[in-house]
Amino acid sequence: MPDNPIERVPMKDLHQEEGAHELASSPDMELYVQFAMALMQGNDPSPELAAIRQLPLEKRYVWRVASAMKWGFADFDDLSVDADKQTLTPEDFAKVMELLKLRPMQFCVFLKALVGVEAMVRMMIQAMVAKQT
Repeated sequence: MPDNPIERVPMKDLHQEEGAHELASSPDMELYVQFAMALMQGNDPSPELAAIRQLPLEKRYVWRVASAMKWGFADFDDLSVDADKQTLTPEDFAKVMELLKLRPMQFCVFLKALVGVEAMVRMMIQAMVAKQT
């Protein structure tokens, strides 16, 4: 028996974050949806990959994720985070934590898919070591 058996979840029990549907159904995601469909149907995804290969970098999925992080952290400073932490109401703090709860895992999955397990682990360990300095 596998370590992680597949759990069947009824469609009605699936939930999306706010804005996820709009992003997933945007014209920029069309080729990626076609790629996923080819894989799910057991078809050769070569034609879909060829179409994705033709996309300029700025239209690619990885660019959307990486550039969102760039803009999110472009002016990052931990003093501002500390000021907010000291002044947020417990309710607002809970909302922020809800937004962040899946992000570390999602970022690791993103890196694993992009650069592989070893490089992802190395990057995360480097980040944790940098935190200690």
